[in-house]
Amino acid sequence: MVEEEVTGISVGEFETIPQLLASSESLQLTFVLLVIGLVIIGIIYQKFSHWVKSQKFNYTRPHISRFVRKAILPFFAIALVSSINVYIQTTELFDVENLALDIDVLDPAEKFAKILNSINILVIGWTISHLVPIALTKRDKSILEREDYEKWKDMRGFSDDDDLFSKCFKWSPPQTTPYDMKDDEFQKHIQTKDGLKFLEKYHTSRGLPIGSYDKLGDDPFEEWKKSERLKYEKYYKNCITGQNQTGQKLSPSAVPDEIFPIDIWREQKRQNNYEPLIPSSRPPGYAKKLKEGVPKSAKQVLPIGIFVVTLLSVITWWGVDLVVLATATGGMALGIGLALKETMENYFAYIMIKKDKVIKEGDRITLPSGYNGLVYKITPRVTYIRHGLNESLAIIPTKQIVSEEIINFTKEFKLVPALIEVGVSYLNNPVQVEAILMKIGKRAMKEVKDAQGNHLARQKKCPYLEEHKPSCGCDKEIHVDIGDPVVRFNNFNDSALDFALRVFVRDYGSQFKMKSVMRMIMYEEFKKYDIRIPWPIRTIYQGDEIREAEEIGKFDEVRNKVVRKYGKETEGSAEED
Repeated sequence: MVEEEVTGISVGEFETIPQLLASSESLQLTFVLLVIGLVIIGIIYQKFSHWVKSQKFNYTRPHISRFVRKAILPFFAIALVSSINVYIQTTELFDVENLALDIDVLDPAEKFAKILNSINILVIGWTISHLVPIALTKRDKSILEREDYEKWKDMRGFSDDDDLFSKCFKWSPPQTTPYDMKDDEFQKHIQTKDGLKFLEKYHTSRGLPIGSYDKLGDDPFEEWKKSERLKYEKYYKNCITGQNQTGQKLSPSAVPDEIFPIDIWREQKRQNNYEPLIPSSRPPGYAKKLKEGVPKSAKQVLPIGIFVVTLLSVITWWGVDLVVLATATGGMALGIGLALKETMENYFAYIMIKKDKVIKEGDRITLPSGYNGLVYKITPRVTYIRHGLNESLAIIPTKQIVSEEIINFTKEFKLVPALIEVGVSYLNNPVQVEAILMKIGKRAMKEVKDAQGNHLARQKKCPYLEEHKPSCGCDKEIHVDIGDPVVRFNNFNDSALDFALRVFVRDYGSQFKMKSVMRMIMYEEFKKYDIRIPWPIRTIYQGDEIREAEEIGKFDEVRNKVVRKYGKETEGSAEED
């Protein structure tokens, strides 16, 4: 049935094109020259495009490079087609005596001109369909660049800035004493150079900086952009000269790419907390590999939509009935849609995941089956979940992420509790135990760090600020009121008093190192203050309680010192003995 409908579709004026070409040998030769010319232009374009990709401005000005590569081909194609159109209109290639007298029917010259105009329209449509996404991408990159600048201001400069921030902004101290600082302490700091440096880095108990920054130049944003371009120039030079991690000279024309263009370079820095990017630190084609399996965005699909609209417009201009064409192909489209049902469900689930940011690579999640792991990769068909200890890799349909209950431990959540439970002897004073556990928690908040020296615990004020050092960020992105460690006396157990110590860390994975180190500190402190962890008692106790009480009582004084420092009623921060 579908085949009968397809064969019955009117092709409009297209059916006369073969007759038109067969009517004149000169016309056939002109058409052949047109095809040959377009092929030659295509070959030249490929050579030109390859040359452009090997030039420095392709990396320093990638958007201009893409614009030139997309615009040069249609420019020469339109020039060729228009020249041939002018030629056939000014020469007698057609037999005028055989022209039709019907004014509604185009003569051969007009019809051939219509063919050439259709080609020009398609070329223009193709050009617009590719240039519009380039312009939209450039706009998005400009927005990201502005966000990077705001992040630079928030971080008071990047690590590779060469003190650019202090050249663009000057810090002015507050006129009044911060609400959590004493007046005499504030006046003492404000009168010395070192004190002003301390105040500039100071954060309140709620993590807020004090004072304000005044611009020293007309446009710090332009100065920052100039600085970033100079950094990229240095990166590019180090790549091509071999002054990099491997000592290899990277080629701008290599396939896959060995050097990041400036927009990808900025993206990589953004993902690495704006740390300097080392040349050759990523394998060739790394940026392209990251985009594999990612469905096309609206900007990438836009060229197809614009060109399809242009093509349908040309088809309509030639008299083809689009309604009949759509009806004839509807059954075929329905069959294809049913066959691709699962694929389309996964694809649109992927779109929803990316749009609503349900999960992202690196998130810690638990599947309905109980499998707990890190999101390794999301594709339009399947999603890969890597076990936290690299034991296995779960592969699930992407639609399962949005159709079933998924627990996400890391989505927009910067607090995860590291909880330790411990039982102590009934002969130890619970008040003393609570204070010692508080000391253990505060030590852990200050001492437990990652490989980069950043604190794992979330806290109101970074301990580095007390040492006149920049905050590592442990006091940022806190949306609830937290401060000291939390100690709870949970239960009177059969053989022990049950306590729990809780410290909040920055992410799901950090809790494991925090708990491990806290147990080590706990062992050290319990041994120091003779806090005993009893053996399970299953028989009648026959020990000498008086003797044990005397032994434990010998440490009452030193334990009471800890109570005075770290007990519940004690205000202010504690220091180690």
